Amino acid sequence: MGGGFVTDRAGEVATVTGPLTSVLMRVPSNRAPSRSAVDSASSALAVLTVSLGTAGLSAAAARPGLLAEVDQHAAAVRDSLGGDRRPLTASALAGYAEGVRDAAREHGWQPPARSADWSEPDWLLTRLLAVCALARSLDTRPGPLPTP
Repeated sequence: MGGGFVTDRAGEVATVTGPLTSVLMRVPSNRAPSRSAVDSASSALAVLTVSLGTAGLSAAAARPGLLAEVDQHAAAVRDSLGGDRRPLTASALAGYAEGVRDAAREHGWQPPARSADWSEPDWLLTRLLAVCALARSLDTRPGPLPTP
């Protein structure tokens, strides 16, 4: 699978190989998002899940090699978003996915016109699939307790 992104402590994300070399983007901050931002992020993740995640995660469940790659990408996304220091949020995941797609589009990438070929997905599709997997894990976490 081609290329990848790395992040530094300041949250800058840069590609290291492939056609997206030397792209920088900002990873979303951890400020508390507004309700409309959360709704927008959830909607963006739902669209990503419908377009790539559902079929991709089904394929990964049937293909151990793909599942391992998705797990590795998910760990890298979690790390770049500081998931070991603070909980992942829909806003952070949606912002990350948007940044990755925008950077890729700037370098000529086009989303699949039809369903993606999950037999040998490229780095970008695997990374976006990892975002879908992480978003799915957010749905299984207990929600906040109601305020009295």
